[in-house]
Amino acid sequence: MTTISFRPYLPRDAAPLADLYAASIEELTVEDYDEGQRAAWASAADDVEAFGARLAGWLTILAEAEGEILGFAALRDDPKVKENRIIEMLYVSPDHAGQGIGKALVDVMELLARQRGAETATVDASETAREFFAARGYAMQARNTVMRGDEWLVNTTMKKTLPEKANANG
Repeated sequence: MTTISFRPYLPRDAAPLADLYAASIEELTVEDYDEGQRAAWASAADDVEAFGARLAGWLTILAEAEGEILGFAALRDDPKVKENRIIEMLYVSPDHAGQGIGKALVDVMELLARQRGAETATVDASETAREFFAARGYAMQARNTVMRGDEWLVNTTMKKTLPEKANANG
């Protein structure tokens, strides 16, 4: 694969990210969620305009290579402490899963959170993503059940202490 570049979300990205989101859920979470759960979860992108507005309201970053969107992640404020420290979304194209895109996006989210003053990062990790985040130093805080449409989905709130800010001089 060629070099991955990162860029901020733009309004024109709403439709391709909605498609990537739905495909990622449908193809990559089969072992952890049944068909009804996946459909209810993916339905959050059915209204592309609303989906795009949510992404625009967060700090959303895309990973690309040669003009192709490989994945995206979003960071949002924790309303309790008013800092960007919650990884709200992390989705990778099924065609590029397992190639380090998710890890690279999480690294970017953690860096951005730290640069904005956050000392920790949290995520509500799906069953599919739980081991991925655990391997990156996130510890389980709570198990959750959330309603999506008429379906219950399970996820895990996980937290990581972020490293100290890097010294700009090396």
